[in-house]
Amino acid sequence: MNALGGMKTAIVHDWLNQIGGAEDVLETLVELYPDVPIYTSLYWRDGMPAHWREWDIRTSFINRLPLAQKRQQLYFPLYPMAFEQFDFSDYNLVISNKSGFCHGIITGPETLHICYCLTPTRYVWRYHQYVEQENLGSLQRRLLRAIMPPFLTSLRQWDRLAADRVDHFIAISQTIRQRIAKIYRREAVIIYPPVDTSRFAPAAGVEDYYLIVGRLVPYRRIDILIEAFNKMGKPLVIAGSGRDRERLEDLAGPTIEFLGYVPDDHLPELMARCQAFMWPGEEDFGISPIQAMAAGRPVIAYAAGGALETVIPGRTGALFFEQTAEAIVEAVEQFDACALDPQAISAFAAQFDTIEFKRKMQQFVDEKMEQRKRELKTGLLEKPAADS
Repeated sequence: MNALGGMKTAIVHDWLNQIGGAEDVLETLVELYPDVPIYTSLYWRDGMPAHWREWDIRTSFINRLPLAQKRQQLYFPLYPMAFEQFDFSDYNLVISNKSGFCHGIITGPETLHICYCLTPTRYVWRYHQYVEQENLGSLQRRLLRAIMPPFLTSLRQWDRLAADRVDHFIAISQTIRQRIAKIYRREAVIIYPPVDTSRFAPAAGVEDYYLIVGRLVPYRRIDILIEAFNKMGKPLVIAGSGRDRERLEDLAGPTIEFLGYVPDDHLPELMARCQAFMWPGEEDFGISPIQAMAAGRPVIAYAAGGALETVIPGRTGALFFEQTAEAIVEAVEQFDACALDPQAISAFAAQFDTIEFKRKMQQFVDEKMEQRKRELKTGLLEKPAADS
C-alpha cells in the first residue's frame, strides 16, 4: 500500500540506464508517490545515481541479455514482449512515463492506466531521424540500420494498438499532444514537465556573452548558431558535451567558447549573467530555456516545438522563423534584452516549476481515480475518453 489513500500503485519507465528529461520526470513521480515499485525493461545499477538503489526496481528479461544495460537499442524488437509480461493485476493505479514502449503494459479493467507521454515512440515513428540525431556510435548506427527496418512495420502496428490500452494520456506540450492525436488517435491533456526553477534567480548584472546549454548533437543546430555568431563577431558560450563537439569546434571562430560539461551548481550563475539564451533547434518541450528564464534571462529561439509555448515575443524573448544563420543574426541584432524585465521573465518561468507539476498530476490522478471508482461501482466502464 502507499500514500494514495490505500490504493496500490506502480510506476512504469522504459529503461534505467541514462539520465535525461525522462528521468527528471521519474524522479518527481517517485517524490509524488514514494515507496511504490518501478517496473522497467532494464536497470544499469552501477551507472545510475546511488539513491536509486533505495527504490523498488523490477526489471524484465531484457536486463539479463548481453550488453543490454549499455546498448539497449540492440533489443528494440523485444520491448513489446518485455512490457507485456509484467503482471499488474494487483494494482489500482499504474502511471507509465513513456518515450518508448512502456505504455504497452497490459492491465485489467479494475486498474487505471495513466500515461505521461514524452513522445510517441520516436524510434518507431521517426526512425531515420532518431538514428541521425541520437548520440550513437558508428557501430550502433550500422547495427540499427541492419536490424530495425524489417521490424518497423510490426512495431508500428503494435505501438498503435498498445496506445488503446491506456486509459488517459498526458502530453508534455502542445507539440506532443498533436503527435498523440495524429499517431495514436487519442486526446491528451497537457501537463508540462517539472523544472526546478527555484535553483535559479536573476543576477544583479549581466555580462557580454550569449549562451546555449545542452548535448552537442546535430539536431540542435548549433552549427548554424556558430555560423551566425562568427558573422556577428559576438561572444557565444557553449556548455555541454556530445558527439558533435569536434565538428562544431572546427566551425567556431575566436568569439566562440566551449565549456564542456558544466556542473549543475554552476549553471544558475552562468545562465543569469548571459545577454540571452539561444535555442536554434526544435525540441518537444525544452527544459534549458525555462531554466534560463527562471534566471531572468530572455530566450531567442527557433519558432517550433515547445518554444512556441514558452518563448513569448516581447515578454520572455524572441522567435526566428527559419533555421538559418541569417535569421539568427537578424533576431539577435534586432533584440533588445534591456527592454525586458528579468523579474517578470523569472515569474513567468515559475509556472513550470516542479511544485506545479506535482499539483497538476495529483489533481488529474485523483479526478480519474474517482471516475474509475464510480465506473466500477456501477459496473459501467467507459471507453478511453477524450481528456480536456
